[in-house]
Amino acid sequence: MLVTHSIVQGARRSPASFTERAIRLPQTSYPARAGGHSLSWRMPFPDGPDADDGDRADRIVVLMRLSTVILPIYRWHEQGREVWQRAEELGFHAAYTYDHLSWRTFRDEPWFGAVPTLTAAAAVTSRVRLGTLVTSPNFRHPVTLAKDLMSLDDVSGGRVVLGIGSGGTGFDATVLGQEAWTPRERADRFAEFVALLDRLLTHGAVSERGTYYAAEEARNIPGCVQRPRLPFAVAATGPRGLGLTARYGQAWVTTGDPALFESGTPEQSRAAIRGQVERLGEACAAAGRDPGELERIMLTGFTPDRNTPLDSVDAFVDFAGRHAELGITEIVLHHPIPDSDFATDPKVFERIATEGLAQLAG
Repeated sequence: MLVTHSIVQGARRSPASFTERAIRLPQTSYPARAGGHSLSWRMPFPDGPDADDGDRADRIVVLMRLSTVILPIYRWHEQGREVWQRAEELGFHAAYTYDHLSWRTFRDEPWFGAVPTLTAAAAVTSRVRLGTLVTSPNFRHPVTLAKDLMSLDDVSGGRVVLGIGSGGTGFDATVLGQEAWTPRERADRFAEFVALLDRLLTHGAVSERGTYYAAEEARNIPGCVQRPRLPFAVAATGPRGLGLTARYGQAWVTTGDPALFESGTPEQSRAAIRGQVERLGEACAAAGRDPGELERIMLTGFTPDRNTPLDSVDAFVDFAGRHAELGITEIVLHHPIPDSDFATDPKVFERIATEGLAQLAG
């Protein structure tokens, strides 16, 4: 079994499950991560290097994790409990959910709140990490969100990860009756939101008045179980967002380049992600931070590959291997939903969960 240590806070993590495997990749600009394992890995695709044992000294250990995202569409006592417990049984590193009030084609379908859903999931699981992909300022305020997160981290025993992004322009952006924000205002709000949320989760009492958000003697006692606070996984591709990631994040989230989703190719998508990772490294350098401290999470389903990684175990191994080469350390797969954009074979999904990373590392 592989045991890792938290890079940011030094706390021991759970022993590795089926969905946490160490693989060796060609040397990049990223240093070896703590808790490395000595498994050897050859690129499972034609254009990858085919190095022999003599090349192992030029390789580094990268820990690849496999997680899932479960949309909050299930009535808890009908199917919800079973779905979340099954995610833990399958050994996923983390189980996330969307933090929206509704979303796209599900707008007129059942859709439940993220924090109550995660709280219920925390009560019926014991190992799997839980989080949002992603929370945004669209309808959240840092003061109330901080209280909810502190409470959720307590209920879960310190298993919460906050995925956080600037938000989009859909239903959530105007549901409170506000005018749509300009891109500049959205970026400004996000920067202020993240900074205040960080203070609220790391200080006993906070008073602060910004351009968009204020707190007056806001208290979060006793604080998060995880110290100094629960980790932030920041979704960002632009310079300001990557700067926030470097300053406040413990992880970075990408879905690829949205401009390539409809008409791009998988090769173009990987090139775009490579560029994002490079810019993240530059942002970390500017902030005086080691980029190897950050987990690099990819939420699948929004690249030209669509759901191809879920076609078979071999397809997943190919996809994960190609993205591991780019520096991605965690792959997130959508839990299958019939008659939707995420309508994949549940049996294949479960095989990937239990066999995928083992094949990648083997």
